[in-house]
Amino acid sequence: MQVKELKIKFQEELKEEYPQEEIVSFFNLLAEEYLGMNRLQMAIQPEREISKAENANFEAAFQKLKNHYPVQYILGETEFFGLIFQVNEAVLIPRPETEELVQWILEDHSSAENLKILDIGTGSGCIAIALAKHLKNAEVFAIDVSKKALETASINAENNDVKITFMEKNVLEINKLDQHFDIIVSNPPYVRELEKKQMQRNVLDFEPELALYVGDENPLVFYKTITKLAENSLRPSGKLYFEINQYLAEETGNLLKMHNFKPCLKKDIFGNYRMLKGTF
Repeated sequence: MQVKELKIKFQEELKEEYPQEEIVSFFNLLAEEYLGMNRLQMAIQPEREISKAENANFEAAFQKLKNHYPVQYILGETEFFGLIFQVNEAVLIPRPETEELVQWILEDHSSAENLKILDIGTGSGCIAIALAKHLKNAEVFAIDVSKKALETASINAENNDVKITFMEKNVLEINKLDQHFDIIVSNPPYVRELEKKQMQRNVLDFEPELALYVGDENPLVFYKTITKLAENSLRPSGKLYFEINQYLAEETGNLLKMHNFKPCLKKDIFGNYRMLKGTF
């Protein structure tokens, strides 16, 4: 089989499950991984023969994608803020809106040095590692309840040549932080059960529930806990940053007001309120 024939087969097998643009993106990613060919090389060498081993890799990927298994988990990695992160079913796949949150923090602190930062619910470590990579001499700490997530985050920190102090902790069981910070940031679970019907199958079926969902009766439980901790653990003029549920933006902002923070909501590129900053 040739590259051009494989591409046609790939598109035919997945056309009932995904939009054409997404199928092309999947094929290009897998071709880079399994064939060592980028789009230009495939255009130049469409008749390049596919080996049995390469075809077997694509066949396995076909089956997983048909079941809506995330392509990032198939590849075992993804890009975030220009850096490569290992990902697996123990961690959420980093999202573009989280890149916007990181960018906001960097813009606010572009000239700062020696900042002390805490990332709560670090997952793959994407926020903590991106901040450590771009903020000069920052001392970065990160906590997560999942041991497997922390193992992945530690590998990502090493691969991206940054030093992060990782700690296995359940934030809902912490009464007080034992240090003070300039920045506390979190992308905690915030998807309510009632919103599950809006989620795509690849998220619902494969990404870790622990990092995504909260009960309908107390959807701001993580924000309440983290805000209370930040109130007592941020240095003067310290800042608290959240990724938030767009449908609970006003409620989350009001929560910060109750704990002596001045809230500032920010929209993402899609025009939704997905970020919140509290200035102490």
